[in-house]
Amino acid sequence: MKGFIGLTKRNIQIYFKDIHSVIFSLLTSIIVFVLYLLFLKGTFVNAIEGSMQGLEAFINAEDIKMFVNGVLLVGILGSATITIPYNCLTTIVKDRERKVDYDILATPVKRWQIILSYLLAAIISSFLMTSLLLTAGLVILAFLGNMHLSILSILGAYGVILLGCMSSSALFMTIVLFFKSSSAAGAFFGILSAAAGFVIGAYIPISQFSSKIQTVCNLLPASQICALLRNMLLNGCLNEMNNSIGGLDNGAFAEAIRQSMTFNASVFEKSLPVNVMCIYIAGFTFVSLLVMIFFYTKVYKKN
Repeated sequence: MKGFIGLTKRNIQIYFKDIHSVIFSLLTSIIVFVLYLLFLKGTFVNAIEGSMQGLEAFINAEDIKMFVNGVLLVGILGSATITIPYNCLTTIVKDRERKVDYDILATPVKRWQIILSYLLAAIISSFLMTSLLLTAGLVILAFLGNMHLSILSILGAYGVILLGCMSSSALFMTIVLFFKSSSAAGAFFGILSAAAGFVIGAYIPISQFSSKIQTVCNLLPASQICALLRNMLLNGCLNEMNNSIGGLDNGAFAEAIRQSMTFNASVFEKSLPVNVMCIYIAGFTFVSLLVMIFFYTKVYKKN
């Protein structure tokens, strides 16, 4: 057990000691933030105001701004749960490229413990980094205005982040096992970074895509993680806007925003409730672990 703990610590330290790796793992989150400052904020605000026809006098403009700020935070967190776990897992590729894995395999540590140490290190590292982003985001939002968040919603957001880091780590573990060089892993990371923002709806709400593309995006756990985060972090602000209307629209405005901002993932034109999304992500993670174990035994055959 000491060997397993030692390897896990070693893998965590490798990620955090490489400052360039840490920065690049946040690349998509940085892009989302920059695009938000340039034009995304105005785009989302205009979209919400377009759904307010006849209700402008009832909804506080500050609540709209805070809601859009929350959308930004969800985009940053969602992309982080994708890119950070992958970047952490590239340690496997680097070890193979430098033949370090030969030395590790020669130790008394069992092989399942070796691969589990990589996985656990990725989950811990990504959860720490993403939690830091969430904490910083909540503090900044608290200075900007009121998000109408409850303690349970905040704790739920941290729980969703943990689930997201686990699902992404399990999925990407299988992928990185097939890379034999850092250049190949880096090329895939470039593709992943470019696609992540679109898949999770950080740039454009997934509801704007066709039903088939929505299904493809929402079948990936990261998209459903973002939907869960919207429920945790944006519901309070949306409920406040809905309450200010006083039932004049019978909840039509709030329902329209929930659909357009993808509070519930749409798969095969069916909207998934929160509990189903949680079960799906957990099941996806379990299946990914089984696939990882299968391919690990193929890639790292006993000598």
